[in-house]
Amino acid sequence: MDASTKTRLPLKTIVSIVVIVLCIPVIIGLSLLLPGQGGMYAISAIVIAMVMAPFILAFEGRRPQARELVLIAVMIALAVAGRAAFFMVPQFKPMIALVIIAGVALGAESGFVTGSLSAFISNFIFGQGPWTPWQMFALGLIGFLAGMLFAKGRIPTKRLPLCIFGALSALLIYGLFMDTSSVLLMTNLLSGQSALAIYLAGLPFNAVHAVATVLFLIFLAPFMIEKLERVRMKYGLLGNIQ
Repeated sequence: MDASTKTRLPLKTIVSIVVIVLCIPVIIGLSLLLPGQGGMYAISAIVIAMVMAPFILAFEGRRPQARELVLIAVMIALAVAGRAAFFMVPQFKPMIALVIIAGVALGAESGFVTGSLSAFISNFIFGQGPWTPWQMFALGLIGFLAGMLFAKGRIPTKRLPLCIFGALSALLIYGLFMDTSSVLLMTNLLSGQSALAIYLAGLPFNAVHAVATVLFLIFLAPFMIEKLERVRMKYGLLGNIQ
């Protein structure tokens, strides 16, 4: 196998990048033009369909085993349950940490699916709204990046790198995306002053979210990643993680 073959991105990864970078942002942008709950649900359904496309390609023509889907479903359920369990503490949630763990242990596409569907399903508890597609995209992107960066030892899955990635994800991906959605969705007359006020008001909440993500990664990541990888390798689940 020559060097070009080794470095060539698989089709599923190329499709995932196109979906994340181009398709989903365009769809979320269109959601700004569709006010009301009906439009929000339609946009969320389209985002889910796009999220599933690269995941389906990840099977690369083979027949998926039921336990492969169950493993991802378990991670989604844990993320939803974790968000619900800490509903009394604003922003102090294990959700981002669990999405990162899913991406690291199960691969980028599985992390993308886990993050996006966790946001959508948990909002049946916390309330659906025009912010839902933004949450789906932000959490899905975090799971995808975790898989891309930490899979196959590109970055060692040690506590410090994971915690740094978790903190930056909470602040610069999830926090920034949700603050931007607030700017676009809650401001009648957009101005630099009103946008700055929203971003500054969101900083303390994003900081709490980052701290929570780091703490949950410290306590959960080593144990859960080891167990998930052991199950995946034992039963040959999800093919070769790229």
